[in-house]
Amino acid sequence: MKTDNKVPPVELDGSIWFRSGQQNWGNQKRMALLAAIGQEGSITAAAKKIGLSYKAAWDAVDTMNNLAGEPLVRRTTGGQRGGGASLTSRAQELIRVYSLLHAEHERFMARLAAVNDQASHNLELIQHMMIDTSARNKLTGVIRQIRPGAVNDEIILELNDDTHIVASITSESAQSLGLRPGKRALAFIKASSVLIGLTGSGMSLSARNQLQGKISRITEGAVNSEVCIALSTGHVIAAVVTKESQQSMNLKTGQDAYAIFKASSVMLGVLD
Repeated sequence: MKTDNKVPPVELDGSIWFRSGQQNWGNQKRMALLAAIGQEGSITAAAKKIGLSYKAAWDAVDTMNNLAGEPLVRRTTGGQRGGGASLTSRAQELIRVYSLLHAEHERFMARLAAVNDQASHNLELIQHMMIDTSARNKLTGVIRQIRPGAVNDEIILELNDDTHIVASITSESAQSLGLRPGKRALAFIKASSVLIGLTGSGMSLSARNQLQGKISRITEGAVNSEVCIALSTGHVIAAVVTKESQQSMNLKTGQDAYAIFKASSVMLGVLD
């Protein structure tokens, strides 16, 4: 069955981050966690309230405590509930400052959205182009299915009606990224994780992703060669192979080939 892959209208959005040196440590979700701890008096209850696992919540608290240079959250013992967590005065002050900045940021975004009508068809592309990552291959698509597992979830990302890729990430990562069917996501695959297969080779491989295309470009180096495979969708997948493998496989531009990579080699990211 064909699915509608129209890109939804782009909406301008953003969030405030606090930074210590080169480390981002205070973001919207972490500020929400602090506020929830103050309201609930418990890490467990606060994590549940904002949709985090207990471990992820404590990891966030440890990061904030460490990077703030002083405790923001303290464990408490005793009392009717047998203990919990409380905010320090520094944390309460931080929440107040963040609330003021967030309100001003919302007003700024509202004014900035006035230019959206004339530029919306280019904004999403600009967002994608601004992402810096060491992964050679960057693909965007829509999540069509999530298959939960005991430890890892299998994510089906649709590039278009006929082509999809499969990613395997931890359930905790899927939750923290807010992945769900219908959400747009980015896939990153290192070129060194991509194997090349030739048609008619008769090989059977366990790799979940086997995308067919044609070799569009070969860039030879002293030791390795970069081989680019153009898919029918217009996407290009780059693979890095040894020069010896390139020559032994007799790889040529225009040749039919498969880009092959494991689901565990696919990293996912989202823009919101």
